Amino acid sequence: MTCYDRRDVGLLLLRLGTGGVLAAHGAQKLFGWFGGHGLEGTGQFMESIGYTPGKASATAAGLAEAGGGALLALGLATPAAGAAAAGAMAGAAAVHAPNGFFAQEGGYEHAASLGLTAAGLAVTGPGRLSLDHAFGHVFDRGWMVPVALGVTAAATAVVVGARNRRLRQRKEGEQEALFEE
Repeated sequence: MTCYDRRDVGLLLLRLGTGGVLAAHGAQKLFGWFGGHGLEGTGQFMESIGYTPGKASATAAGLAEAGGGALLALGLATPAAGAAAAGAMAGAAAVHAPNGFFAQEGGYEHAASLGLTAAGLAVTGPGRLSLDHAFGHVFDRGWMVPVALGVTAAATAVVVGARNRRLRQRKEGEQEALFEE
């Protein structure tokens, strides 16, 4: 009989809570569940906030959230799952950043909390109450953590950077002339 310690139970609770929230959030985007708008509606929204093409962006975000969240909850492929979820939340935080930190003002508080928890789980590992542990950690090797987080950070920087350039170009196109001719 295996005795699990407090750390394993704590990691299980973090994984179930964070993974469950992320999976539900992704299901809103992908399937329109839980009051979401599905790929069409989310794609239109993504396009309006500078993530183009909108439907592809909605699909990528939805898969990172739903897939990463489900895998985190199960404790399977934890480095990749945590990195994917953290990357999606970094993209969401970029959208909310102009509103400040606190969620009550439309800020990035919620996205930052989910993203940092997902990244923390990627680094810490899933604990013994996980599928990774049951499968001998074949999808949870030490070298996978920096690779997953590094690749995700690079991809997120490219995507968010491209979005920011598109938003700046839109804003420049909307500016009124300073002088009449």
